[in-house]
Amino acid sequence: MIKKLLFGCKTNKKLRIGRKLMTIIKNPVIPGMAPDPSIICVDERYYIATSTFHWTPAIQLFESKDLANWQLVGYALNNEEVNLRGTNTPAGIWAPHLSYDPQTKRFWLAYSHMVNMAGREFNADSYAIWATDIRGPWSEPIYFTSIGFDPALFHDEDGRHYLTILEWETREGYQAPGHIVLAEIDLPSGKLLSPWHRVTQGFTTRGCAEAPQIYKHEGAYFLLLASGGTGYAHGVEVGRAETIFGPYEAHPSGEPILTSSPRHLFSLGDPDAGHFEMVNPHSVMQKAGHGSLVPTHTDEWFMAHLMARPLEGELLNPLGREASIQRMHWTEDNWLEMEDGSNLAKMTFKGLAGVPIDNEPNTDLFDSFQEAQYLLEFMTPYRQQHQSWVSTQKRQGYLRIYGGNSLFSQMNPAIMATRATSFTYEVETLLEFQPNHYSQTAGLGLYYDSNNWLYAHVTYSEEKRCPYLTLLQAKLGQRIEYVNTRVVVPEGNIHLKIRYEHGIANVYYRLEEQETWQVLLQDLSVAYLSDEGVNGMPGEIGGFTGLFNFIGAVDAHQHQSYADFAYYKVTNHSSAS
Repeated sequence: MIKKLLFGCKTNKKLRIGRKLMTIIKNPVIPGMAPDPSIICVDERYYIATSTFHWTPAIQLFESKDLANWQLVGYALNNEEVNLRGTNTPAGIWAPHLSYDPQTKRFWLAYSHMVNMAGREFNADSYAIWATDIRGPWSEPIYFTSIGFDPALFHDEDGRHYLTILEWETREGYQAPGHIVLAEIDLPSGKLLSPWHRVTQGFTTRGCAEAPQIYKHEGAYFLLLASGGTGYAHGVEVGRAETIFGPYEAHPSGEPILTSSPRHLFSLGDPDAGHFEMVNPHSVMQKAGHGSLVPTHTDEWFMAHLMARPLEGELLNPLGREASIQRMHWTEDNWLEMEDGSNLAKMTFKGLAGVPIDNEPNTDLFDSFQEAQYLLEFMTPYRQQHQSWVSTQKRQGYLRIYGGNSLFSQMNPAIMATRATSFTYEVETLLEFQPNHYSQTAGLGLYYDSNNWLYAHVTYSEEKRCPYLTLLQAKLGQRIEYVNTRVVVPEGNIHLKIRYEHGIANVYYRLEEQETWQVLLQDLSVAYLSDEGVNGMPGEIGGFTGLFNFIGAVDAHQHQSYADFAYYKVTNHSSAS
């Protein structure tokens, strides 16, 4: 029974669980790019915020009533609060931390904007925003510090507020990545009320301590950390103290309390984040770490954490880092552990006691663009979505996209994309496009970042004086043209479909809806569109995001051409690897 519950879900005193209805929930609960999940509970509703890096709108916000079905309800940064143009992979918006202050009834969201990772400088500015409703509006960003990254707020029961963050170490001869530091802070001004206190460099030998978060249970303070780097050695570790500034003692096991690779690792000061030697061949789930703790309205405890599912027989994770949940409990001597007593993250967990699950999660998408607002799931790399270049108001029943920079650009690409959430799926669209210059294109594709994508598109043939369909690919920044893969599109109208299956892409087209799909290109390996593959095969981890599907347009001529898209559809056939 929870005796003292801070900043979790308010317990409904009228709640009576007559029968212990337990449901089995499958992980990941949020498939596709949803890393660094930060979870809270307010008034029997659960909320998760996740990182978005170079994608806008920034910071995804999800809501659930049962921990199984998570609905995207908005984004925290969507009104030009942040400029992501020119952001190199994997910089951008990192590790949001969601909290709730019951005294002011405000949601708080702390985050870092990573602007440089060269020279091991890791320049990041950290901010917080607040709202009285998770859907916003959110306040203007309040600047905190540039000392490091992964900020988190703790609202103590006496009304004081604290900020904890990783102090990034740049000096030779000092243990990387640095210290976890803590200070009292004034909200909402963001001013420090105390000096920074260096609390720890980690509670295990895995190193790479980051993502600090503070919780309170039975009068003791608990400092939750991510460890091992965001690769195959990732984990969650915990320390405990009688006072908030410590000293903190490590969990008696000396190991992470949650991981997908339980083997011992000594990696203090090691800058490597991949740790491919730590892959667990017996588990579908890999990279489990960066946890966030929530007490529930049913007097239970759960931890949300990131994880990844590699392609079978590979070390490549095309869906990126996804969000999962594990059931936790407190031991008799007041230590936090997984409920089953192990530290191995599982692909299923028992849901909330007495809370039924009404339906199976469904991540299929469809938009016929009949409404003024297009799918909330649409995101854009590097630039904000704005009606000046993307709109449903220009033509009823269509999404109009005006051509932007080439897809290699980190400034103004005209891309509307959604997260890939399955290892086998189809994405399709119908577009109308009348180019009159070879630098004008529009189509459908797969996208990781500006250097890695696949693009089936219509463009203009000067020889035939009409539009034609072809394929262009970017792999590790290199341009690959499929000059022998061209189909004349006399009217400029065409249905396009890509079937993705475990790292293989098949591209199809048809000129009329009643026609059979025709093959444009078969069995093209696109497994490199993954966190590890964008730096080579497998290479070091080069990205922290994941595969996206997109529709878009390019106009490197006059920025005047546009394409009209009649619908956008994603059909998932499998969520498992």
